This record gives sequence, structure tokens and C-alpha cells, in this order.
Amino acid sequence: MKARVFVSFKPTVLDPQGQTICGALNGLGHKSVAAVRQGKFFELELAGEAGSEKARQEIEQIARDVLANPVIEDYRVEYLD
Repeated sequence: MKARVFVSFKPTVLDPQGQTICGALNGLGHKSVAAVRQGKFFELELAGEAGSEKARQEIEQIARDVLANPVIEDYRVEYLD
């Protein structure tokens, strides 16, 4: 089973790297860019039966407990298999 995990700061958390990227884009002439929020992307591949409920639960646990900090980050899982 393959899954993609997208992790980003919660909307209420300051994103200094996103602000820096926004400033750089504006400095390069992209004045229409008003805000940037950056995040992380992970692609996981689990051995075993594709699409099984146990594999989905394991990926959710990994995303929640390892890849994202639930205090300041949100995550979204996209299943490919």
C-alpha cells in the first residue's frame, strides 16, 4: 500500500519560512502573491496487503504520532493503492 502524507502548520500558527518565500517571490516581481504557507510531503509504502484496514490504521498512526506535531500541525493522508 502506498500513501502520501501532507503536513502543514495549522492556520493559527505563524509560518516564518512561508513569509520569507512570499517576500522573495514579491522581490522577484511576482507581486500578486499575497501569502505562502509551506509544508512537508512524505510518500510511504507499506509491505503487505494493499488497502487493508490495518495498513490504513498504521499509516494514520505514523502520520499522527511521527510525521506531524499535532499541537502546531495538521496532516492529510492520500491513499494511492
